[in-house]
Amino acid sequence: MDRAVAPVVSTILLVAIAVILAATVSMFVFDFGEEVEETAPVVGQSSGDFDAFDSGSDEQIVTVRHVAGDDIPVEEMEVAVSATCTDGTKRGRLVDLPVDGQYGHAIGDNNIEGADIFSQKPEYFAESWDLGTLNGESFTAGDKIEFRIKKSDDSVGCTVPQDGTVTVRVIHIPTNAVVIEQELTAE
Repeated sequence: MDRAVAPVVSTILLVAIAVILAATVSMFVFDFGEEVEETAPVVGQSSGDFDAFDSGSDEQIVTVRHVAGDDIPVEEMEVAVSATCTDGTKRGRLVDLPVDGQYGHAIGDNNIEGADIFSQKPEYFAESWDLGTLNGESFTAGDKIEFRIKKSDDSVGCTVPQDGTVTVRVIHIPTNAVVIEQELTAE
């Protein structure tokens, strides 16, 4: 009677080994063991302004505020801008942040991709605006980013007409997710 137990135990052990081996192989084949991808920061609330027609001013100032949500490291974000200009829609992008022009006080050549619509004048030459977090380390609740769109001069710049729009998207680079999107109308 002791001899009949040995074949049953060996069969159960053989099946258990086969199941464990199959589970291990399937983890490698189907990448179940892969780490979870990074999730994008969540910005629960944001706001924006576009001051384009202040009396006597040639500045078109765009401001986007982070009102509530996760912090975003500045080096992990880009700002994509699409503007309705008098001569058509132009798209530019602020990259390689924080800004590096004029020792961090202006948007540098390395910070611009696409259409050259951004003013590169240092913030300390203008009383009415500052770069906000574009020259900082982290874009947190309560912070703002601010930049100027330079008015058209031949093929450079963009004059936004009355009631024209500027769409600003803050993009989290590691996840390629748009974390803030503001469509602003020239007033």
